[in-house]
Amino acid sequence: MKIDSHQHLWNYEPKKHSWIDDNMAVIRRDFLPSDLKKVYEANDIDGCVAVQADQTLAETDFLLKLAHENDFIKGVVGWADLRSPGVDEDLEEYSSREKLKGWRHVVQGEPDHNFLMRPNFLRGISYLEKYGYTYDILIFPHQLGATLEFVKQFPHQKFVIDHIAKPYIKDGFFDGWAVLMKEIAKHENVFCKVSGMITEADYNVWTAPQIIPYMDLVFNAFGPERIMFGSDWPVCLVAGNYAQVEKLVTDFIRTLSDHERKAIMGQNAIAFYNLKI
Repeated sequence: MKIDSHQHLWNYEPKKHSWIDDNMAVIRRDFLPSDLKKVYEANDIDGCVAVQADQTLAETDFLLKLAHENDFIKGVVGWADLRSPGVDEDLEEYSSREKLKGWRHVVQGEPDHNFLMRPNFLRGISYLEKYGYTYDILIFPHQLGATLEFVKQFPHQKFVIDHIAKPYIKDGFFDGWAVLMKEIAKHENVFCKVSGMITEADYNVWTAPQIIPYMDLVFNAFGPERIMFGSDWPVCLVAGNYAQVEKLVTDFIRTLSDHERKAIMGQNAIAFYNLKI
């Protein structure tokens, strides 16, 4: 079974989606399950995990509604204010929603490089394990130092790093990112999504050889048992199409065993998010 571990859905609103700049104008429109279903049928994808793009509980409810209406959306990663004094009550309220699998905060957009280590945020994270929730870590490379300290605090919490921590592929930034990713990977409760890579390269002229060293690093560090394929659709459309994104990964893993390939392309996501298939 092939599972896309990372994609987004939205009704486009200029203010809410102001992060979609002029260079990304191609995705300034609605992207809904009816659009995604066609893409999955064309690329032989069986299901997906829908991930928040807006930081409101309304976003979480929106994705859960779509997941209820569309069986191929197997899980949702929502947003709640994990810094809130009432966060435990919020998490408990959602605990009966079967397709709500985990949470994410857009940490990459926080000006504080050490946002993940703020006491109120750590307190919120501490409640996730008792509900069986996962946490998606969305960061830039300059936040990897804090991320390493962060994951050390929660050895039993299931974490996944989105988009291989968004290395600056376009600028050739590698060494500092690589050192910290290897350190983080030593913590076996941390997984990594091979997603969002072509949009960290040059949108117009990226090539697979530019990206392969980054994939080499995360595969060697995390191993096939802790890697998940994700498309980052529709954001990926600013730099390529779905087939190109999938091919980048499937070409890279073609020499692995059948068991390892199936794990990366679906089984790891099913296990990590506890998806009902």
